Amino acid sequence: MLNNAFFHFLTLQLFKERSKHIGIIIISVLILFLLSSVLFISSSLRHSLNETLQVQPDFVISKVQGGENRATPLTWSNELLNIYGITHVSPRVYGRYFFKSKAKSFLIVGVDFLDEQAHKNLQKLIENIDIKTFLTQNSMLVGEGVKEYLAHNFYDKSYNFLTPKGEFKTVKIFQTLPTKTNLIGNDMMIMPMDLAREILGYGEDEVTDIGFNVPNPDEWTMINDKVSALHYDVRVVNKKEVQQSYEHLYNYKGGVFLMLFLILLSTFMLILYQRYSMVHSNERRHIGLLRALGWSIHDVLKLKLLETLSIVFISFILGVVTAYIYVFIFSAPLLKELFLGGQNLTSTIKFTPVLDFSVLSSIFFIYALPFISAVLIPVWRVAITDPKEAML
Repeated sequence: MLNNAFFHFLTLQLFKERSKHIGIIIISVLILFLLSSVLFISSSLRHSLNETLQVQPDFVISKVQGGENRATPLTWSNELLNIYGITHVSPRVYGRYFFKSKAKSFLIVGVDFLDEQAHKNLQKLIENIDIKTFLTQNSMLVGEGVKEYLAHNFYDKSYNFLTPKGEFKTVKIFQTLPTKTNLIGNDMMIMPMDLAREILGYGEDEVTDIGFNVPNPDEWTMINDKVSALHYDVRVVNKKEVQQSYEHLYNYKGGVFLMLFLILLSTFMLILYQRYSMVHSNERRHIGLLRALGWSIHDVLKLKLLETLSIVFISFILGVVTAYIYVFIFSAPLLKELFLGGQNLTSTIKFTPVLDFSVLSSIFFIYALPFISAVLIPVWRVAITDPKEAML
């Protein structure tokens, strides 16, 4: 019975019941918008995390005493080079520098700009930097959040760091990091390693930690055991563990929202089911009239199915598109705080657009199937009754 007259009748039916359908669409769009926004943010952060970890060392070792990190001896680098299977040993210097009353802090990252591996890891951050000019004086590259905060406190061109020795060190603001790196570089200060070591209070033979790569994944366990046996106070962390920690965090936050979504969706479907279970007399007469005119139960259910599918598709498209605009164009104000935590500095983070079609299809079916069932079951109950009884 899928002819032009049928679709014309379907269109008239949708238009006639537009006030009821619009209310249902609005509620559905809000539910789908919230869930899609959460999944978009989670997918984007996971994608950015994976991209960041790809250029990080496979392993990082640091010195630990009393459960707290201590300065790592630089001599450990030579010990790592003597272990077969280890490549690209790179000492790292970084740490938090607190501003004024410790209300805000900057992440100081020391970089050996003469090291090729360091250039590779920071390629996106320093791709447009004139390294020779940068190294002629004490200079640093700062994130947009740092630049804005320092300018607000009258440090437009340079900043005077107070070292642990009680001396001031003036460092010029050379350039601002690209906006696209705000997710990781918003509160970052990148400077030569020796300068960072002096500001953070490390000795010439001390670093924060040491990273190294192991090209053969089958040797990771063996290398981990060998490095752990070098010193009693060494902590070894590989990037798979770091990735799992972040994924557990984002999955936990996304799971909380998914649970709330399922509760909200179940409540909405229950209300919708009750709404259609108590079919109004006009609707009962309408179904009874269709049956009296020769429509079969199958035809009535087909009409209601297509009517419901129209609502489902409109709601789904509007909800997902609105969520996409909210997250990837407007950067998800308010909602991003739940994933990123309280911001240290004001940030204009742009999420990388990532669409997982398997997740979107799952959302659609989780939403559509209960919706269709909540509508068709009550309609079927009316359709199977005698037409004369239904029109009473």
